[in-house]
Amino acid sequence: MKNLELVQDVAALNFPKAVILGNHDSWSTQQFSSKKKDRVQLQLECLGQEHVGYKRLDFPLLKLSIVGGWPFSCGGQQIFRKRLLSARYGIQDMEGSAKRIYEAALGTPEDHLVILLAHNGSTGLGSELNDICGKDWVFGGGDHGDPDLAQAISHLKETTNVSIPLLVFGHMHKELAHGNGLRKMIVVGADDIIYLNGAIVPRVKRSTNETSLHASNSDGTYRAFTLVEILSGQVNKISESWVSVVGNETTLEEEHILFKSNGQSSC
Repeated sequence: MKNLELVQDVAALNFPKAVILGNHDSWSTQQFSSKKKDRVQLQLECLGQEHVGYKRLDFPLLKLSIVGGWPFSCGGQQIFRKRLLSARYGIQDMEGSAKRIYEAALGTPEDHLVILLAHNGSTGLGSELNDICGKDWVFGGGDHGDPDLAQAISHLKETTNVSIPLLVFGHMHKELAHGNGLRKMIVVGADDIIYLNGAIVPRVKRSTNETSLHASNSDGTYRAFTLVEILSGQVNKISESWVSVVGNETTLEEEHILFKSNGQSSC
């Protein structure tokens, strides 16, 4: 929660990137302090332009633009950390949030793809407990997606020619509550957008003799990555990969294909 040191490490990575902060990054901060900079403000300053909440970050060499959704989202129908959003972004309600996401995508260079980056996914992707944004902590499930994101996507589809092949988010953990199995982590929508959930928790595991494929890995870690391959302007492949890290050595240990461009997808 509000791990400033981790955010500083991410900000220091020397390659193009975009970041969106989530609910746990503002868990104990309901409004900005008027007396001193709190850890939410310090995180935002550290990330600078690479934090894409309600804005667009263009990568001209890649012909790619990242458009950010509602920062600090906790999912569902209610605005989380309303006073924070009001003070920094002028957001009062879901309609205002949807408008800001929509406006961030306007002006995208014509030859760019847009990837939407949000902490939580959008509504309309199912209400079963194992659906990609389904409530797994209450009996009967329910849709816990963000309605502002769905509204912004619909408006962009109706009124612009912006190409949006992919929405990437997290928040909704792959392992369901109460031992109910695993969540669907990818959906290809009727709007041809791929909705991808990267919330593998925990993402880093300590290697043990039981989990290591090699005995020498027992002092290392396993780290999960969700990888997206884009070729010729189209999503070609998506995979969940586990990489072992021992000292300065890295090895791809597992790869689970979630999507291939021939139309095959799995959860």
